[in-house]
Amino acid sequence: MVVIWGANFSLVKVALRDFPELAFNAFRLLVASAMFLGALWWQDRQAVAAGSPRAPVARRDWLRLVALGVVGHLCYQLLFLGGVKRTSVGNGSLILGSTPVVVALLTAWTGHERVPPLRWLGAAVSFLGLYIIVGQKVDWTVSGHLGDFMMMGSTVCWATYSVASVPLLRRHSPLVVTGYSISVGAGLYTAVSLPMLLGVEWRAIALGSWLLMLASAVFALAFAYLIWYTSVQKAGSTRTAAWSNVTPVVAIVIAAVWLGEPITSTQIIGSLAIFGGLFITRRA
Repeated sequence: MVVIWGANFSLVKVALRDFPELAFNAFRLLVASAMFLGALWWQDRQAVAAGSPRAPVARRDWLRLVALGVVGHLCYQLLFLGGVKRTSVGNGSLILGSTPVVVALLTAWTGHERVPPLRWLGAAVSFLGLYIIVGQKVDWTVSGHLGDFMMMGSTVCWATYSVASVPLLRRHSPLVVTGYSISVGAGLYTAVSLPMLLGVEWRAIALGSWLLMLASAVFALAFAYLIWYTSVQKAGSTRTAAWSNVTPVVAIVIAAVWLGEPITSTQIIGSLAIFGGLFITRRA
């Protein structure tokens, strides 16, 4: 999952040179949701043939799934794609590297576990790393670091999505939770972007960009999301989120090789602070 998501930063960056961002993500979400719904249909068919059909999703769980679709797919994807387009791969991936700290704090806030003082220290050190990367260069007219702020917003959305899914994963499989929530999000995202989709010059989009969109949908959405929720179910949201620490390293290396993005000393210092904070959080 970490390797896929690290590579996805550069993949999206290249595809968005040719593909309008809302159209790119709308197709990506529709492809992924179609894959999930097809897998659910096949699973249900197999279960009925075996004489053990899956229990229907209760009404209260549908409300949770819709909420997950709004936060984890509509809001997260709007902020993530907008952020990737407007900031560097290095900055974007390092900001998302703070996800484990945000997940840990949300988990404690919801009462799933207590946050010891050492974990608060880890959070402070990680956010110091974020300040080193983007805080000193913030343009308060919003024109300079809008992409960084959007990436921060997407981090909060993803952390909320991960923590809020825990009660559902006690009653349903990762395939059910991911499949239905991403389908809700895909429908809402397409509705929001429909006016723009009608004005896209589709013939101007190169075949390579279409292939990149499909690769991102199949691997970064369908496959990686299923891995994420399977791990949340089996290992917990805090432990799962800790693995995303490695994503920035993969993303920066791939961006340096593929896109020629320089690795700056500021990014190195900021990433060390983030990883230091994450290490303290995990030790806590």
